[in-house]
Amino acid sequence: MRDAAGFDEFYAARAPSLVRTILARTGDRTRAEDCVQEAFVRAWRRWRRLEHDDPVGWVTTVAWRLAVKDWHRGRRETEAWSGGRAPSSIDLPGEVVELRDALSRLPRAQADVLLLHYLEDLPVRRVADVLGMPEGTVKSHLSRGRAALAQSLDPGGARP
Repeated sequence: MRDAAGFDEFYAARAPSLVRTILARTGDRTRAEDCVQEAFVRAWRRWRRLEHDDPVGWVTTVAWRLAVKDWHRGRRETEAWSGGRAPSSIDLPGEVVELRDALSRLPRAQADVLLLHYLEDLPVRRVADVLGMPEGTVKSHLSRGRAALAQSLDPGGARP
């Protein structure tokens, strides 16, 4: 018998944060929620094995990969239907729009590393696993991404 209470606690603790991270990556709340939900459904099927291993990392990896795959598919569909024009507006909370805009000015690898490390609170080792890159590359992207993001969010360099 699976530990339903343990899974429910895990889901309640992690799902909102993961949706926020995937939303920042894709800009589409519905797709973010769908990817996270699918990742948790897959985790439930494996819960006996996952609950004593690394369920946070596993669910994050699955949701992230589903989101990236879905994002690429959705972009192709949008371009096909709209003749290459992106939708004019997406209803997102202000802080998500600001973060998404700042991250969009960074190289994709830096933005992805920052999202997973800071929004999902994953250690460097786990970010490397999710993105399929060496830990040293993750550290380099973190350093460069933090500097570029700080400049982007505070271009005047004013400090409180």
